[in-house]
Parts: sequence; C-alpha cells; structure tokens
Amino acid sequence: MTRFNAWNVFKNGLIDQKDWDRQWRDPELKDNYDVIIVGAGLHGLSTAYYLAKNHNITNVAVLEKGWLGGGNAGRNTTIIRSNYMMPGNREFYEHSLKLWENLSHDLNYNIMFSQRAHVSLFHTTGARDAVARRANTMLLHGSDAEFWSLDELKKIIPHLNYSSDSRFPIFGAVAQKRGGTARHDAVAWAYARAADKLGVDIIQNCEVKGFKKDKNKITEVETTRGTIRTSKIGFAVAGNTSRLWKMSGLNSLPIETHKLQAFVSEPIKPLLDHVVVFGVGGAHFYISQSDKGGMVFGGDLDWYKSYAQKGNLPIVQDVAEAAMSILPCLGRVRLLRHWSGVMDMSMDGSFFICKTPISNLYLNAGWNYGGFKTSPASGWYFSDLIANNRPHEIIKNHNLERFEKGINIDERGAGPDPKLHG
Repeated sequence: MTRFNAWNVFKNGLIDQKDWDRQWRDPELKDNYDVIIVGAGLHGLSTAYYLAKNHNITNVAVLEKGWLGGGNAGRNTTIIRSNYMMPGNREFYEHSLKLWENLSHDLNYNIMFSQRAHVSLFHTTGARDAVARRANTMLLHGSDAEFWSLDELKKIIPHLNYSSDSRFPIFGAVAQKRGGTARHDAVAWAYARAADKLGVDIIQNCEVKGFKKDKNKITEVETTRGTIRTSKIGFAVAGNTSRLWKMSGLNSLPIETHKLQAFVSEPIKPLLDHVVVFGVGGAHFYISQSDKGGMVFGGDLDWYKSYAQKGNLPIVQDVAEAAMSILPCLGRVRLLRHWSGVMDMSMDGSFFICKTPISNLYLNAGWNYGGFKTSPASGWYFSDLIANNRPHEIIKNHNLERFEKGINIDERGAGPDPKLHG
C-alpha cells in the first residue's frame, strides 16, 4: 500500500491519478479469528485499528452486511465537540477530540478535520447560567471554552437573527474553538486503510445470520459467506444493536431505536464559518456549512421508534422552521437532499462500552446523537475492553448494570426517556 506524501500526490497528478494502489484488500474469509467485530462503520473500523495498533491483535475480522461505511457512518452531520460535564463523559469526549486533532497524521489520510468552533447559543438568563456552568466545568477539567457576549457574537457571526422580537432572542453564546467538523466518508476510509495495513480483514457483503454457543460462550458466527470460529466478538452496529442482541439469545437491552434526519441545502457562497447550535422551548437545531457550500443541518428525532432509513415530513417542516428562525436568509435557499440515520437511544443519553452476560461478547452501543464525534475514542476504549477483558477506568460506569445501581449519566437531566436525549 502506497503511503501518501507530497511527492506521490504530485506525481499522480501528472499521470491522471493512474498509479494508486487499492486502499484496502478484499480478503477471503478465514475459518478462525481471534476477534470478530460486527459492523464496518466508524466505531467498528476504529476498534479494529486500535486492536492492531495498541494491542498487537491482528487476527481480526470486521464483518459488514453491506458495504464499508454504508450505515450511520455516512448519515450524520459530522459535528465534533467535547463540551460534556458528567464524570466519564467529559474525559471520554475530550480524549476523542485529542485523537481527532492528530488523526490525519496518525492514519496518513486527509479526513478534512476543520476546527471551526462549536458555538452554543443561549436565549434566556437561565440558559446563560447553565451554559456558564458547563463552560466552567470544561475549563476546570482541561478542555477549552469561551463565553461570547451578544456584541462579540454579532461581530463573529453577523448573519444570525438578532432581532429582539425573534422566536428565540439571542443573549450570547459559549464556544469551543477546538470543535468543528470532519468528512465522514474520509474517516471511514482512513480507518479501513490503516486497519487493513496492520493485517485486519474487512469483509463486506457478509451478513451475520446467527451464533453457535457452548454454555455461556459464542464459539461460531454464522454468516452469509460461511461459518467462522472466534475467541471474542464485539457488536458495533448502532441502530441494529437490538436485532443482534436478540439473535445472540439475550432479551433485555435498555435502548430504543429511533430515526434522526439530516439535511443539506444547495451550495451557496460562504455564509457560516462555525458550527452553530441552539435548543430552547422544544426546538433543537444545529447547522454548519460544508466545504462544497451546502448548509448541513438537523434537529429532533422523528419521535417514534423505527428501523427505517427514511424520515417523515413533519420533522422536515420542524427543522426548516428552526433554520428560518435563526438564519432567515436561508428562506430562498433550496433543500438539496435529506436522509435518516437509525440510532440507539439509551435511557440516560449516554453510551455503553461494556461486557455482556455472554462471557466473550462485548457491546458498543447507545450513542444517541454522539456517535460520529466519538469514533476515535470509542474504538480506543472498546479495543482496550476486548483486549484486556475489563473496562478502562474512564468507562467503568458505562455498562448495562448502571441503572440497577442508580447511576444515571444524564447530561441533560431529561430523565429516562430516550426521545429527550438529543
């Protein structure tokens, strides 16, 4: 595999890009693997990469029922941030952001990580106090945050609706300048390429159909391409976790499967240099501008449980109204496309990276809105769990038993309703 550098990029530019190798292999399925990861999305691929890099476990297969990155990896708004407060979450997301900051160099692939700042607007004095508390917590634990007054915000982002009689009058904002966006497909390709280089087998068009167990251990995985023996198996199939969970013979799982729509407008001239977010009075909205000029935005869930990768029209209207309330200049801009991702919504809004009742089965699930931004840290800590058969100190409470112990990692204080943890 060719390592990217300035010279070979220049050389291939002179010969119509004809001298590049395949970025990853299309290997034949082996009979036996030390570890099988189900799901070739961002979390599955990053787990495989860090298993090989950090733990020298290279006899690994990543199984994907469709094509690499064909699920939620390509169905998100690519926002990256670490503005979390709860113990466990704040360290986890900050570690993920630090990994993002060096990921292009680590993987030798341009993931187009743009630290354009993540800006959270507030619209009431009560919200101002809440975001100030969050910002101070971030600063106390080694992250970055800035408090922007209304006058400062007007200078930095002039196109927002600052009218005093607007639907959501703006009082100011808290910004995390290290936050931003990345290119989701490039991240998937980068992890796949890097994992493959270390010896990991990425098996596409290989759907898991069942499991064979011996007592309390999975011994074989049945797929559409044959049966595979394995010592350990990890689930990283956000949106389809409950299906595999039942397939493995387990019953109770504290998640619900919901749909989240995202939208892209037609390309327009540069308008918004930052990621802008607001949420008040039942509204929830976030927006950024892609490198191609399209406005990328989203909002609330579709409010009913579903495995479908298509959304409903009321949410389209709801999100469009939110866009108009905060950026009225978008009124003449046409919507280019929209899509829906299928997500695991947990009861407290936080994830699971943990062991399961089956001795050699490990779970990576319940990412809610946070799946893309956590891709590096998710793989880092999930691989550590699989390799060492114990959770890292940072994720020790992100398990299935936390609700039985009265541990709720609830960033929003929304209570046990998955729909409210956006």
